[in-house]
Amino acid sequence: MEYSDLQRALEAILFASGDPMPAQRMAAVLECDVDQIHEAMQSLMDSYAFDRRGIRILRLEDSYQMCSAGEWSACVTRALETRKPPKLSASQLETLTVIAYYQPATKAYVEQIRGVDSSYSVGALLNKNLIEECGRLNVPGRPILYRTTADFLRTFGLQSLEDLPPIERVQLGKKEQLEISDLPLQEAVPSETAP
Repeated sequence: MEYSDLQRALEAILFASGDPMPAQRMAAVLECDVDQIHEAMQSLMDSYAFDRRGIRILRLEDSYQMCSAGEWSACVTRALETRKPPKLSASQLETLTVIAYYQPATKAYVEQIRGVDSSYSVGALLNKNLIEECGRLNVPGRPILYRTTADFLRTFGLQSLEDLPPIERVQLGKKEQLEISDLPLQEAVPSETAP
């Protein structure tokens, strides 16, 4: 398939889908290499941005989604008569931050870090589709594990979780960078196999 035909096919797939579309799936459908998909998508993304088009393509980890350009959000909102999504409260933002950096995380772990009950915040984030259940921790009681969603990435303008800024913590009166080795390891059991 010619490069320009590949780009047109990708545009058509993303437009018709409306939801994030995995690069792997598009490569299988179009019978090409995943690297070709990524290259063609990056070219389309650059072209849309350079031409200041009304649409953009977002990369969400290894998936892509077509959306309207942010600078036209007011026009789109008025045209579709949609309301702005409710803002996150401070407690919801704290809860989301803990889950984003320590995922998969249990509600008890979030509460341990925050020092307060987080039931309402976890429920609100689930309703807003910013987090989702992703299994159960293999300990007595089998608490539910939570992780962020593609909507989280889209809402905060991230391509992947690696784009999250590094977090800092205060320890013994001095700041030190949190290392990956400091993150707690949790043994997760996929929700499909959980009783």
